[in-house]
Amino acid sequence: MRVKEYEAYLRDNTKFSENTIISYITAIKQYFKFSSNISLKNLKAYKVRLIENYKPKTINLRLSAINFYLESIGRAEWKQRFVKVQQKPFLENVISEADYNYFKACFKRDGKMFWYFVIRFLAATGARVSELLEIKVEHIKIGHLDLYSKGGKLRRIYIPSSLQEEALSYLREKKIESGFIFVNKFGKRMSSRGIASELKKYAYKYGINPKVVYPHSFRHRFAKSFLERSNDIAFLADLMGHESIETTRIYLRKTSTEQKEIVDTLIDW
Repeated sequence: MRVKEYEAYLRDNTKFSENTIISYITAIKQYFKFSSNISLKNLKAYKVRLIENYKPKTINLRLSAINFYLESIGRAEWKQRFVKVQQKPFLENVISEADYNYFKACFKRDGKMFWYFVIRFLAATGARVSELLEIKVEHIKIGHLDLYSKGGKLRRIYIPSSLQEEALSYLREKKIESGFIFVNKFGKRMSSRGIASELKKYAYKYGINPKVVYPHSFRHRFAKSFLERSNDIAFLADLMGHESIETTRIYLRKTSTEQKEIVDTLIDW
């Protein structure tokens, strides 16, 4: 099964998101550039090549795609083990609450309400950008969006009442009564990449460190802000859609900036 057949297999037999499908296809294309044949020897050599050129997280994403491909062709016994990802003792590149509030204020000041609501929904709901694009007027009216994972597990994304009221007022003003919210000028849903690219441009414009401005950063902000106001990490795990609470525990860590501020404040010897 080559790339085209694999793409058809992914679309017909899985409930993967479009981003995951594209990621898996990209990984398979990369493998076949490395080797025209699938064999245990070639797979091991490919893994070595990945280790030599990529970070652990990227390596494991590629191996996940390869392993799924091996399952689909009946060669599960050739699946490659993931490399160990060493967790850093701090979070990196998470937008601060101050920068988030400043970003919102800049968008409001300049009348960029579409982008105001992009970052507001991301940071106030904990939605992934792919989930953000699923939000419709109808969801805002009822105050939540229900999504089902590939395993059939339900996740409910709640829209806080303050955001709900502000968004409905904006939609009435724009005379938008139904359908998807985050669309381009042609009425088509924006892409995750398009949103990420535009947010970077605005980060430069408003003097915010572009390294902390990307869609998932606002999901991190949601988790950090939630734990600063509540210690219910089990509930946060449910809100985030994490399979394991261990995944959520990373938000108990300080960012590197927060660690530096604490050290500067406490240590005077």
